This record gives sequence, C-alpha cells and structure tokens, in this order.
Amino acid sequence: MLSREDVKALLGQDQYIDLVIPRGGNELVRYIKDNTKIPVMGHADGLCTIYVHADADEAKVLKVVLDAKTDYPAACNAVETLLVHQSISSTILPKIAATLLAAGVSLRCDTASKAAALEASSLPPSSKAIIQDATSADYDTEFLELTLAVKVVSSVEEAVEHINIHGSGHTDTIITEDKEVAEKFMAGVDSAGVFWNASTRFADGFRYGFGTEVGISTNKIHARGPVGLEGLMIYKYQLRGNGQGAGEYGSGKKPFLHQKIEC
Repeated sequence: MLSREDVKALLGQDQYIDLVIPRGGNELVRYIKDNTKIPVMGHADGLCTIYVHADADEAKVLKVVLDAKTDYPAACNAVETLLVHQSISSTILPKIAATLLAAGVSLRCDTASKAAALEASSLPPSSKAIIQDATSADYDTEFLELTLAVKVVSSVEEAVEHINIHGSGHTDTIITEDKEVAEKFMAGVDSAGVFWNASTRFADGFRYGFGTEVGISTNKIHARGPVGLEGLMIYKYQLRGNGQGAGEYGSGKKPFLHQKIEC
C-alpha cells in the first residue's frame, strides 16, 4: 500500500505520467488535485440534487427520491439535496417526507419545507425529531449518509440557479411530466449528468454500458461524467504526403478536399 509520501513522490513525475485518476474519498481527491501538475480526471464532490416540479407524478417522485437517497447513501451519485416546487409543498412534499423518514432519512429543511413535512399526518411523533432546520452549509454538503437537505423553490429557473451555485457538476434530476420544463432544466443545469424522471444513482459507467468504469469526471474538458476505457482515448493524426507545402493551399490556391480516403 502506498503511503502519503509515496503518493506525493508519484504526483511529482509529470514528465512521465499523462493522467491521474484518483479513486477514493473527497480528502484524497482534493489532496491529489492540490499537489500535482499532472492533469487529474475525477471529482472531489458528488453533490447531486433532485428537483420536483409542480406537475410531478406522485408515484414517480416517491420511487425516484427514495431510490436516489437510500439505495447506497455513501455513493457519489446519491442525492443530497431535494428541491420542491412551492405549489406542491402541502400536497406531495409531506408524502415524500413520510416516505424518507420511514426509511430512516434525516431531513434538513428550510422554513417552508419544514412546515410542510411536519404536517404529514402519517408521521409518528418520534419521527418528527429527525426533521431539523437547515443551515446554509447543508445545501453545500455531500452527506454520504441518510441525511437530505430540503428546500422549497418557486420555479424551475430558481431550481436551476440553486443547482448551478451549490451543486458539484455531478448528476442532477428533474421530476416532471412537462417536456418543455424538463428540456429547460436539462439545458440549464451545468452538470455532467442531467436526468428526467430517473434516479441519480444511474450515473455509473457500467449502467451507461461503458464496461469497466475507470472514474467519474466533473471536469469541463475531454472526458466528463462516468468514463470507460473508450472515454480515455485521444487522437493521433498521421499525414501521408508527396512533398506538399501548406502555402500551396487556401483562398485562390488549391482547395482542401476534406474527404475520407482509403489508406
């Protein structure tokens, strides 16, 4: 097993190593990114969000949110923040809260979502202690456990803004039956994965059909999102000429054909 000093020495070999793909927790990834000149493909945080729009199908909401939070809470693609449209805060939100609390999930709520969650008639008194007031830091936290930050928002635009400010660019989901709203959300959220009516837990190289997943990237250049071996490929250009010079081509000269040829 490599020690911290071994890793530090390895990270200094930028003349020999083209890419580092860290596999581990936040502390390891941040350490590597802060201590090397070598390009790093990875993500330090997996702060995923689900936004529930006004017209969301209740059955889909309960199934998707529960799966995203409880299927494997310690995974980087588990949901950490739930945003709910204000028009359904007194109808669907209490049912979401009841479902999550029954599964042992602690809720960190803003004022509006806390009031709605406490109105859930099916909640036993002992469960209400799990509903706590959210701090501003909760919306920037990757809990990696059965804890979920909850907030009521007024529109899809507010949801998109919240995610782009507080999210980590990993994976985010909208639950809605409105295609136009879904497309607006998916175009506006700046994340490697943006889903419609599906759990954030689908963000995985194997589930994408990439075979062996070598890592997940939240970078904005080259590979992004779950990455398989094919995602690491780069181009090599081979040119076979017969003495041509670049100055022979261009405006008023020989045209570039730009067509495929058989080698």
